[in-house]
Amino acid sequence: MAIHPTAVVAPGAEVDPSCEIGPYAVIGPRVKLGPGNVIGAHAVVEGDTALGAGNRIFPHAVLGQIPQDLKYAGEPTRLLVGERNQFREFTTVHLGTAGGGGVTRIGSGCLMMANSHVAHDCQVGDGCILANSVALGGHVVAEDHVIFGGLAGVHQFVRLGRFAFLAAGSVVVMDVPPYCTVQGDRAALAGVNTVGLARAGYTEAQGARIRAAYRKLFRGKLDLREAIAAVRAEAGGEPEIAHLLDFLEASERGVTR
Repeated sequence: MAIHPTAVVAPGAEVDPSCEIGPYAVIGPRVKLGPGNVIGAHAVVEGDTALGAGNRIFPHAVLGQIPQDLKYAGEPTRLLVGERNQFREFTTVHLGTAGGGGVTRIGSGCLMMANSHVAHDCQVGDGCILANSVALGGHVVAEDHVIFGGLAGVHQFVRLGRFAFLAAGSVVVMDVPPYCTVQGDRAALAGVNTVGLARAGYTEAQGARIRAAYRKLFRGKLDLREAIAAVRAEAGGEPEIAHLLDFLEASERGVTR
């Protein structure tokens, strides 16, 4: 185990022998570090926080501190992190709250660029990218492979569908449908994330179905409920379309249009 002599690893922390812990890093007593984690200089990992294998925490990043929620009263809550994530300089990810389910989750293969923030009770899927200074309010749900442009901000309780793309500087206050691009303050739909779908291996036929569904749902003359019914009748048996429609029907905040 490579632990710098100036690092502070509290008694009780569970640290796999393959981990590296840099100068002046702090590891709290309830932290669990799986194989191959690299903790940079001055980074802090606190709270009931568990990291899977192969994560890299860059200098001055802070994981597992208490929520920025005045209702939090010290109740036991957790932060669960998957594998192969990167948390760049000054990133912050906080514990959950009892009122929000008690757990903040980060999937695997994510990149949190410098100064990004993931608040209490967020649920972030696999392969998400948060560019510099992105901020997620509490209870945000981001499905797999959501990309956030720099300085984007997401209101608490918002849901972001898989392969959504938030342009730089977007202020998102309502749910963003899967596969869609949004931009602006307040953010509005700007089309289908065709580049992201192509990079993810979606076929031309799948992309065409998604684009057709987008036009009927968001650019047609039917109201959303009628459009959902029409698209489900036409293509609801296709998995990517079924996911899109289920996401829309589950929205409680309303959908970005």
